[in-house]
Amino acid sequence: MRMTVDKIMQEWKKKAFKPIYWLEGEEEYYINKLIDYAEHGIVPETEASFNLTIFYGRDADWAAVVNACRRYPMKAERQVVILKEAQQMRELDRLEGYMQKPLESTVLVVSYKDKKLDGRSKMAKLIKEKGELLTLKKMYDSQLPEWTEELVASKGYAISQKALLLLVEHIGNDLNRIDKEVDKLLINLHARKSITEDDIEAFVGVSKEYNVFELQSALAKKDLVKALRIIQYFGANPKAVPIQMLLPALYSFFSKVYLLFGQEGAAEKELASRIGVNPYFMQEYMAAARTYGAEGIESALLLLHEYNLKSLGVHALATADDSLMKEMVVKMMW
Repeated sequence: MRMTVDKIMQEWKKKAFKPIYWLEGEEEYYINKLIDYAEHGIVPETEASFNLTIFYGRDADWAAVVNACRRYPMKAERQVVILKEAQQMRELDRLEGYMQKPLESTVLVVSYKDKKLDGRSKMAKLIKEKGELLTLKKMYDSQLPEWTEELVASKGYAISQKALLLLVEHIGNDLNRIDKEVDKLLINLHARKSITEDDIEAFVGVSKEYNVFELQSALAKKDLVKALRIIQYFGANPKAVPIQMLLPALYSFFSKVYLLFGQEGAAEKELASRIGVNPYFMQEYMAAARTYGAEGIESALLLLHEYNLKSLGVHALATADDSLMKEMVVKMMW
């Protein structure tokens, strides 16, 4: 996905254009990136008032879009027509007539967010024949650390593994927000060239001592005192890690630990790949497997399921989230 976006950007910078670019799908970060360049990077600022036209789907009339596309550029090689939020446009299929014979001097760029065309439709076939149809899927959560690390590197900086994972876990699958938080971190580094977990705590607001990873570590070692201390912090700071995020994260942790059984003989790096975890944390997964055993992990998974239901009010009286967590963790380690 990133390679395709970069390829289009490089072609645009070399003044190599196709007459139609249709950008669709769930990953709006890359759609926004291409639209932004189309708006500010193709037509020089001095020509924008004559050769750049922008429409918004909710308010756009298909005939006005077509007329703009059929207009010739003024004192320039090309003009750019951008249709944003095309998924909100009425009679969008009426653009097919223009797409059958688009002008080479017009670059039409369309954003069609959170949806995708039927690949068998006439419009989709026309776009593929005459231009570029780019479908941008939502990135998998497992890809976020690598993507974020590459993003930081592309800006000329580095980030420690612990800082990287704290950042990604806190923000989740939101590339726009990750990018903005990284920029904020870099501004505050001053002369330094590497982001640390202290920076994440200071400038993003994620505690390096009280977070999901530290709780997983405590549970893996059956360190009850540390686990209860972290849960106490979560109780006092409910927005830090809500129970609705915490329980699924722990369930994922123990589910992956369970996958380790029957994998004897495999190297640590290979094990990490098989169960889909970052090698940085592999020691904790292996420690949990040794500490609990297969039956203990099964019991932990059942408890997590039970207390997830209780957190939703199923078969339970109204109880504070941190009280539920403490009760579950005590039973888990007993």
